[in-house]
Amino acid sequence: MKVVIEGSCDARFDAVRDAFGANFEHDLELGAALSISAEGRNVVDIWAGYLDEAQTRTWQRDSLACIFSCTKGVIAVLALMLVDRGLIDLDAPVAEYWPEFAQNGKAQIPVRWLLTHQAAMSAIDAPMTFGSLSDWDVMIEALAAQAPSWTPGDGHGYHGVTYGHLVGEVIRRVTGTSCGTAMRELLCEPLGLDIHMPLPEHEESRTAEMV
Repeated sequence: MKVVIEGSCDARFDAVRDAFGANFEHDLELGAALSISAEGRNVVDIWAGYLDEAQTRTWQRDSLACIFSCTKGVIAVLALMLVDRGLIDLDAPVAEYWPEFAQNGKAQIPVRWLLTHQAAMSAIDAPMTFGSLSDWDVMIEALAAQAPSWTPGDGHGYHGVTYGHLVGEVIRRVTGTSCGTAMRELLCEPLGLDIHMPLPEHEESRTAEMV
């Protein structure tokens, strides 16, 4: 697919721009954006292609896309902001903030191990119905009842789909709002970050389809 690459690119990074364009020419990409900062300066800010498989909506500078596990970094920053404000103690047991979490041998797991993937809570053994990942209460109840999959603190295991719920529930307990609301009010709005969790319906028109 031949596309017009929009945006700006420092001449030193022309090879990056060319590689970006090649992905479209070789049908490896439908729509994408790329922004790179070096030495405190934005040196690449480019986008091209389409937001939808039917190719009816072109990618724009402010288009949105699912960032998947990059949300882990955002939520970690939010949690550490609350640590800085004295609302969370990294070495306190998770159960101090979330009492139900103490079930099945988890009473002494510190908040720190949630952030470092050492809590041994990377999976849920109980059968879960389709869509459970999007039901906060269902996930929190299941995680509270879940036993650790290994000895907590003894090694790491990537908490791919449970990290947000685990850290997010601690955030919810100390702020009294949902993790997404806390993220918006404490982090995104003050810094002007265009991140949404969950995605509001009115933002769907500028959001890329999952293809």
